[in-house]
Amino acid sequence: MKLTEYLKMFNKILIIGCGLIGSSILKSSIKNKISKSIYVYEKSKKNKKIIEKINKKINFIENLNKDIVGIDFIIVCTPMSEYKVIFSKLNNLVLDNSIITEVGSTKRNLIKLSKEKNVILSHPIAGSEVSGPKFGEKGLFKNKWCILINKGKKNKIKIVRRFWQKLGSKVVLMNAVEHDKIFAITSHLPHLVAYNLIKTAQDFQKIQKKNIIKYSAGGLRDFSRTASSNEIMWRDIFFSNKDNMISSINKFVKNLNLIKKSIKNKKDKELRKILSNSKKVRKQIINLKQDVSKPDFGRKI
Repeated sequence: MKLTEYLKMFNKILIIGCGLIGSSILKSSIKNKISKSIYVYEKSKKNKKIIEKINKKINFIENLNKDIVGIDFIIVCTPMSEYKVIFSKLNNLVLDNSIITEVGSTKRNLIKLSKEKNVILSHPIAGSEVSGPKFGEKGLFKNKWCILINKGKKNKIKIVRRFWQKLGSKVVLMNAVEHDKIFAITSHLPHLVAYNLIKTAQDFQKIQKKNIIKYSAGGLRDFSRTASSNEIMWRDIFFSNKDNMISSINKFVKNLNLIKKSIKNKKDKELRKILSNSKKVRKQIINLKQDVSKPDFGRKI
């Protein structure tokens, strides 16, 4: 198939794993007429029933075998702990005419995992604290960043870039090492902090032997949203980006100890400097239009 034909529409695409991201790709692909036929590989019977309601024309594939050889575009959307088995099966097939991408949150480990020359690594920066196909949204990727790892054939990268752009994403190229370092700080560490903060609140509540959670202020409430994200997905992310996570945690603990010391010794200027500098990041996020400037994140109270 010629590049111009790819840019217009695929004949067949396969979505492997149809949770929140996979089902959102499915819905957006249907809306934007990405492919003539859409195939889904999904092990969960419960998820299959939900997917069937999205569109009755969806074709289900029961096994990742020679039956998928004729598919143009394959998107792996499973938890990263399943990647080893999936890519082992894909590597054993002759998929010279297929392009394979995925949506994992770490990349350096995946370069070693895949032996296929037609694999282009993707990371759509979109998601939610909820999981599963019933929460999939056709507009999930609109105006959201999607990172492509700049490794592979240029014409294949162009095709994958075009795919994400058709779903509404803003696409940028990055190398795998840079990607994993950046997202350890901007995504992975914030989730880890949220999980630990909620655990600290739970531990405190257990010691006090009374319900303190019901008095949650906005801070704890917002952290609880992040901490309710899928635990399997985040376990996989933490493990697969282990070195960068450890480095980020060490930086965080160092800064936390500085704040602790400032509070203990009542160092007014030192503490105010730390707190006021933090506001600059919020302003930057607003200026970059990555969030709204309305109070309470624009929610209705």
